[in-house]
Amino acid sequence: MAVRPVLRMGDPRLLEPSRPVERFGTTELSALVADMWDTMRALNGAGLAAPQIGVPLQVVIFGVERNPRYPDAEPVPHTALVNPVLTPLGEEREEGWEGCLSVPGMRGLVPRYRRLRYQGRDPHGTLLERTVTGFHARVVQHECDHLAGILYPMRIRDLRNFGFTEELFPGQDLRDE
Repeated sequence: MAVRPVLRMGDPRLLEPSRPVERFGTTELSALVADMWDTMRALNGAGLAAPQIGVPLQVVIFGVERNPRYPDAEPVPHTALVNPVLTPLGEEREEGWEGCLSVPGMRGLVPRYRRLRYQGRDPHGTLLERTVTGFHARVVQHECDHLAGILYPMRIRDLRNFGFTEELFPGQDLRDE
């Protein structure tokens, strides 16, 4: 379909809550999801939320096999998730480095629930439910934050752990493309 421009931090549209999708299996929803996949792949992302391309709907995609921006990440199945609901399974959190296509060239250490269940629908309306941990859980939380108008720097506990990727990880090729 098409690679769309990604909004960057500072654009007020990224701070607005998204609306639930009301109709599944539509040409419009299929085209949106296809554009999101094209955009994410073109930028070596691990996930993308519809608000990042200026569409205020509760749609996220994510998936990783091998990704130069996250070389140590375990695989995450390619998933399109509509109207997601996240349920933490326990209080345990872990900090991990995150980047974002809307905050290019930067990384931050972000606390996330270690284990959670997510539910939602695929673009055709079929129920999706998974219990996940680790990087998979982190990616889902990061993308779903976008639906509430939250960018990962808002979750960083200590801003000494936020900066330009090339300064934080000298000699490592983790740049945003």
